[in-house]
Amino acid sequence: MRLPTPPRVLAPVIALTLLLGCSGGGSGPRGVQGAPGGVGVRDPLFPRLGNGGYDVQHYALTLGYEPSTGRLSGLAEITARASQDLSAFNLDLHGLTVDRVSVDGAPSTAHQSGDELTVRPRRDLTRGKTFRTVVRYFGTPKTITDPDGSQEGWLRTEDGALAVGEPAGSMAWFPGNHHPSDKATYEIAATVPSGLDAISNGELTSETTRAGRTTFVWKSGRPMASYLATLAIGAYETDASHTPAGLPVFTAAAPSVADDSAELLARIPEIMRWSTEKFGPYPYSSIGAIVVPDGEVGYALETQNRPVFPAEYFQLDILVHEIAHHWYGNSVTPASWRDIWLNEGFATYAEWLWVEDFDGVPAQQSFEEAFEESANWDFPPADLPSSARISSAPVYGRGAMVLHKLRQAVGERTFTAILKGWPAKHRHGNASTADFTTYAEKSAGRKLDDLWRVWLYGDDRPARP
Repeated sequence: MRLPTPPRVLAPVIALTLLLGCSGGGSGPRGVQGAPGGVGVRDPLFPRLGNGGYDVQHYALTLGYEPSTGRLSGLAEITARASQDLSAFNLDLHGLTVDRVSVDGAPSTAHQSGDELTVRPRRDLTRGKTFRTVVRYFGTPKTITDPDGSQEGWLRTEDGALAVGEPAGSMAWFPGNHHPSDKATYEIAATVPSGLDAISNGELTSETTRAGRTTFVWKSGRPMASYLATLAIGAYETDASHTPAGLPVFTAAAPSVADDSAELLARIPEIMRWSTEKFGPYPYSSIGAIVVPDGEVGYALETQNRPVFPAEYFQLDILVHEIAHHWYGNSVTPASWRDIWLNEGFATYAEWLWVEDFDGVPAQQSFEEAFEESANWDFPPADLPSSARISSAPVYGRGAMVLHKLRQAVGERTFTAILKGWPAKHRHGNASTADFTTYAEKSAGRKLDDLWRVWLYGDDRPARP
């Protein structure tokens, strides 16, 4: 869930060439001659985001942060599989300086230009080969202002920092293939001054203190798109518990907002029980939330396992929305950013289902209210006009309207099956709008061309239904 904040000017990134170890590549085993991987994956909204030629399997990030200076030091170990014969490949990295790069233990040539780090291994990588890239880097991470005016990346706070990444902000704190189509598992070890916490995705596996600094190690064993990675550094009041079904719950709230957020945080098990009844088995091994003071971030975000909320947006409907994203968006992730309505439409419809079940407000009433909102008709939800509109009303409200019309068209039984079947079919994968419409039609046993034409792709508001 993204709520725009005023834009600011990005600091320029100075191109830097690093010649590390051998100065050129060579053919791989059996004389294979590779080609460079693509720069960007040609996403229709963010064409230079992500990179071609390989698929990341795992990120192991070792980070040290000093809040007083804002300096971050990092070691990224990236395990990937080549999807072609590779002579070179790119990683996305914004505003940080690379010190050393190696591939499979051999020093490698690297070139930094803008947000691209081009790595040339000593020997070409053959298609299908699993390889390990190690990048040592440092600097003061930057805040990125998106085309829609919202701020992401690395947000410095009064006593630490908050990292949020939708759609591209994760490249502000670690190098990687930062397009949602390349998901991976993570291990994040963050060292901070003792007395502060470092909270991330997944489960906390160790916490050790030495010489006035504490290292927190978090592991995410389920695939995650990089935009869902988070790191919250600062003083927090934390709580570890379990739902009645045994799912670990880890919550964190800044001291200034802890009392006000406690009652709603305690409702997470209740929301999880309802969500699994509606959407099917939970795809992950823990849940929780991070609540920060107002002003640190301008929106709530469904960071995996542990959504982030500024205090002003920590409300029941938004908590339901962000938890629903774990099925719709986090587990089944958009194939491209133009498919973002599949995230936000489903999560918004989850809000409508919640009030239908608990407040006696029929989803039809929520639909009618959304229908009357003129902003929901600015453009079709499946045809975003630009990256600046990624968080605009049609992605949310009209996306939910599409689902409500689908519910009316196919009936309660089939729609209930779609709610559970869609995230089950693409569990921990990626899917497009075309994948969804095909799936819905197969579930319904018939074509739904008129529904898609009017509600998903139509430019104009139809006559009031």
